[in-house]
Amino acid sequence: MDFSTSMAVAAAGLKAQSDRMKTITENIANANSAATTAGGDPYRRKIATVTANFDRDLNAEVVKSGKPASDMSDFRSQYDPGNPLADSKGYVKMPNVNSLIEIMDMREAQRSYEADLTVIDATKAMLSRTVDLLKK
Repeated sequence: MDFSTSMAVAAAGLKAQSDRMKTITENIANANSAATTAGGDPYRRKIATVTANFDRDLNAEVVKSGKPASDMSDFRSQYDPGNPLADSKGYVKMPNVNSLIEIMDMREAQRSYEADLTVIDATKAMLSRTVDLLKK
């Protein structure tokens, strides 16, 4: 694998992890958003998707972000009888977002992003060293 290929593969990973972090951020931002109408559904958690595709120009596998999928798990119920959106028993449907899981997912995405940055930095250092050796 040459320098440009390793940089392109790492850059694709950076883009995929960035998109993943955007999806996670949206989930966290809507973790406490109730439905806008009585009986309606609140925000539904999204799951970032990533696919690996073979790039013929690079002759390597690269990752690419896909369309986020909806998490079809049950909504949370919160007892709030004074809320106008509450059902007859006093429960309000809340998003199926668990902030702790989102924070763990964000940390994993951050670490993967940092790993891709490390690949780019190492590739740049090797390229620079190669150019220095050719000068001599």
